[in-house]
Amino acid sequence: MAKIGNIELGDFPLLLAPMEDVSDPPFRALCKENGADVVYTEFISSEGLIRDAAKSVQKLDIYEKERPVGIQIFGAEMDSMLEAIDIVEQSKPDIIDINFGCPVKKVVCKNAGAGILKDIPLMVKLTEAMVKRTNLPVTVKTRLGWDSDSIKIVEVAEQLQDVGIQGISIHGRTRVQMYKGNADWKPIAAVKNNPRMHIPVFGNGDVNCPEKAVEMRDEYGLDGAMIGRASIGYPWFFNEVKHYFKTGEYLAPPSMEERVRVARRHLEMSIDWKGEKLGVLEMRRHYANYFKGIPNFKPYRQQLVTTDDAADIFAVLDEVIEKFTDVEFMV
Repeated sequence: MAKIGNIELGDFPLLLAPMEDVSDPPFRALCKENGADVVYTEFISSEGLIRDAAKSVQKLDIYEKERPVGIQIFGAEMDSMLEAIDIVEQSKPDIIDINFGCPVKKVVCKNAGAGILKDIPLMVKLTEAMVKRTNLPVTVKTRLGWDSDSIKIVEVAEQLQDVGIQGISIHGRTRVQMYKGNADWKPIAAVKNNPRMHIPVFGNGDVNCPEKAVEMRDEYGLDGAMIGRASIGYPWFFNEVKHYFKTGEYLAPPSMEERVRVARRHLEMSIDWKGEKLGVLEMRRHYANYFKGIPNFKPYRQQLVTTDDAADIFAVLDEVIEKFTDVEFMV
């Protein structure tokens, strides 16, 4: 039984990764309904929170149906991060997560995200202060290290545990790798196998099919998997993994009717939450996976990712149902 603080997550829980402009309340709700055990918000700038920036504050929206839910924040300035903790607590999340893994240049150049991997003492000092600031369980998401010559994740994870974090998710790449190459889970397993570790260790990176989740559980012995890119436009992934755990067989893929129904609902919720312009825009990254493997679908996908008017997109989805209801998906 994996636990974060007093939150029981079951055996080998599946966590929805925090993804910028993806892990918003509409998408988190869909993933929760389809088997995600824990969901995390998009990462939120501590500087944005303390300055009351509208986009950062909006990301604090969480709903009862999402629980357990973690709010993830990033930054590298002690005072800002501590003040952000106080603001985050007002939203009453179940978990506060610290992002020490984002590799994007605009974050890293401020020594935040994966940038802090070049200053482990600061990483530990910042974490310790944040743990002391709140009564909520604090978790960390990070990477193996800055580059292949500075992978000290076993020692780093132990130090973070010793200052009070209650779970750690590790992406199996360095910052230099960004998202290229293959994720290396061996160092994550080394963290888990450290006899001094007693908090849950979750693996992240390249869990893109049920077999990979089984491998992470059975061969690497990790406590759970954090799912990112495999879930974009495909919230059913979590239930497919759980079905495979139970039966060793693939769950039948969602029908075209189901795909369109969920895509429509996703778009509706996105518009309700962030307005038509942004709701339409940020849905675009999901359509490729919602309708992956459909022969001759390119013209419709092109319309979905270029049309700005919500009514027109709903009309395209209606046409998709009429034309592709009986289509066989290509694997």
